[in-house]
Amino acid sequence: MRFFAALLKSRYCLRTRGAVAYTRLNFREENMMTTTNPKRKMPDDLKRCVEFHGHVCPGLIYGYRVAKEAIRLMNLRRAVDEEVVAICENDSCAVDALQVLLGTVAGKGNLIIKNLGKNAYTVLNRSKRQAYRFSRKTRYTYAGKNKSMFNRLEAAYANKTASEGDLRDLKRLKVNDLLARPFEDIFTTTAVPFEEPHYARLAPSEPCAICGEMTMTAKMVGLGDGRQACIPCSRKKSSKKNI
Repeated sequence: MRFFAALLKSRYCLRTRGAVAYTRLNFREENMMTTTNPKRKMPDDLKRCVEFHGHVCPGLIYGYRVAKEAIRLMNLRRAVDEEVVAICENDSCAVDALQVLLGTVAGKGNLIIKNLGKNAYTVLNRSKRQAYRFSRKTRYTYAGKNKSMFNRLEAAYANKTASEGDLRDLKRLKVNDLLARPFEDIFTTTAVPFEEPHYARLAPSEPCAICGEMTMTAKMVGLGDGRQACIPCSRKKSSKKNI
């Protein structure tokens, strides 16, 4: 209940009516998870994503849907080490859902961010040598039942007259809509050639010859006199030479 109480205080919390209808990710729009009735709960895996990310939003749901589809297609388990790899072509909210559900996280080296601004994600399974790329098909268009309400809220947002409640309801409608749609309506799924990424590189750390801060040796730059410096210090030294 503490989790739902926290969500209730957030501007991103979801307020709605009805019971949850959850079958293969199909949520009836009018029955989205609620924060007020303990019998109406969001799925545990989505709850974990929200707890990690801090709020529920359309961006997080995109990543949630991609992660669930990757798990289904490749029968994945959450990565303990680097057995699953995610290559994300953006650094949006969606990435956090992949980290939670797939175990593809920055600290292990099995989350690769290629920030091209594209709504696309490739998930690789090392053991089966499988890879799928998920690319969002088109710009978002609401497909739920409350079209008139959505249009009103969208207009208020565009005109900068939307209240906090309007913004919250707009997000709720988008989240419900994205959860209710078939996956293939949102993303194109493509089996791609398996090109195995390198495992995370391990290297000792040594003090930078200029600032003295401990730096991974694989990231250090030679100064030409036998010493090695961190990247920022090497750039400063290089810029001074060019003056």
